[in-house]
Amino acid sequence: MTAYPAWGQLPLEEENGEMPTDAIDNELNLSPEIIEGSPVLQRWREEVPNVLEEIRHDPAFRTRVRLGYSHFPSTQDKGGFNVGVEDIFLGRTGLTLSTNYDRVFEGDRQTFGVDLNYYVLPLGSYINVAPVVGYRNITTDSYWTDGVAVGGKIILPLSRTGAADITFSQLFVSPGSADEVGITTFSVGYAVTPDLRLATDIQKQNSIGDKDSRVGFVLEWMP
Repeated sequence: MTAYPAWGQLPLEEENGEMPTDAIDNELNLSPEIIEGSPVLQRWREEVPNVLEEIRHDPAFRTRVRLGYSHFPSTQDKGGFNVGVEDIFLGRTGLTLSTNYDRVFEGDRQTFGVDLNYYVLPLGSYINVAPVVGYRNITTDSYWTDGVAVGGKIILPLSRTGAADITFSQLFVSPGSADEVGITTFSVGYAVTPDLRLATDIQKQNSIGDKDSRVGFVLEWMP
C-alpha cells in the first residue's frame, strides 16, 4: 500500500528512489485532464528534474544565423554584406562552431573565417569566456593573408532566451609571422521577436602595414 504524506510534506519515495506518481498527483491536487495536457507535469511525474543543474547547463544564448549590411570606412567608405552562423552547439558541451564571410560589393576586400569556441563556464552562466581557434582568409586593397587564428571571446548573455547579449572577441591570424593580423570585434544583439534579432558589429583589423575597419548591421535568426 502506498503511503501518502501529510499536507505540506514531500511524497514518500518508493524503494527505487523515485516518487510514486499517484502520490505526486495527490500532492499537486490536479485533475487528470490538466496533467494529460501538460508535457512538463508528465515529465515531472516520470522523474523530478534537477532544476538548478538544468539552469546551469541550459545555454543562456542561442545559435544565430546572420545576414546583414557592412560598411567599410577604411575602404573608401564602401558598402558590402556579411553572412554567417554563430555558436552551433556541438552536443551538450561547451564546444561551439562559428563561421562568417564578409566582402565589399565592388572591390577586393573580403574576409572568410571559421572558429571553434570552447566555453569554460557552464553554458547557463550570465558571463562566459571561450578560447578560440580557427582559420581566417583576409584580402584587402593593401595586403592578403590566411592562416590559423587564435584568441578568445567574452559573451554576456543579458537574457536566457537569447533576447539580448554583448560579445567581445580578439583574434590573431598567423601569429608571429610577418603577415600577422589582429582582429578585434565588439557586437551587440537585441531580439525584436522570439526568433529574430537585430545586431551591430564594430570590427578593427590591424596588420603591420595597414589598419582596416568594418561596421555591420545584421538581422539574426535563432532557429
